[in-house]
Amino acid sequence: MSEIEKMGDSVRAVDRALEILLAFTVNDQRLTASELLKRVDLSRPTLYRLLKALEHNGFVVSSGDPQRFELGPSVAHLAHVWSSSLDVATVAQPTMRRLWDETGETVSLLVHQGPSRICVAELPSAQPLSFKRGVGYREDVTLGASGRVILAHVANPETYLTKDKVKKADVPAYLQRLEEIRTAGFAVSKDELITGAVAVAVPYFVGGGKVMGSLAVFGPSVRMDDKRVAHVAGLLKQEAEKLSQALGQR
Repeated sequence: MSEIEKMGDSVRAVDRALEILLAFTVNDQRLTASELLKRVDLSRPTLYRLLKALEHNGFVVSSGDPQRFELGPSVAHLAHVWSSSLDVATVAQPTMRRLWDETGETVSLLVHQGPSRICVAELPSAQPLSFKRGVGYREDVTLGASGRVILAHVANPETYLTKDKVKKADVPAYLQRLEEIRTAGFAVSKDELITGAVAVAVPYFVGGGKVMGSLAVFGPSVRMDDKRVAHVAGLLKQEAEKLSQALGQR
């Protein structure tokens, strides 16, 4: 066998091993060989040969009877290295620039942190009449489009609705509003935190489907009518999907 043929076989083996690793998901963390065969196009002998190599290097571990496989400590090590070097604001710059070019409005990147969301990057509109919040701006996550669109995708959002934020009698209506936002994929607020301002926001996610924050466009109501809002929401959804993929969301 020539060196080129050997190299080709090695590349194919790596591709197949990666397919095995990517077959695991948040909802399928432990899989049998039969379940893996339904997710990857491999013969059973090839699957077991690759699983043995992956287990030897700590990328999968096996246990139980029937034998089940799950991701191992080497994957956790790589995830730690990747997340430690991750700068969300830097990763999001191309996304934000495209939105800024397309809309001409202020574009903000916000990160969810406890009961708040924080602006970590912003491209202010160049137009004379515009709105901006500024990097470092912090606001309650229960307020505004950029907050509610995050809350619509967290587990147990009702735990954020303390009595000093939302009256007990209003909680069902608030949760219903979050459900509508989750279904629509975006949130809109008008004249809520700034008089005359319209905000359109979408969520973005990291690996495992965990919401990390929101991507928002802010503009004055004189430019942001319903048709314009719908257009901006579509742009935001497209760009948020790209950003989420860059952050590890499959």
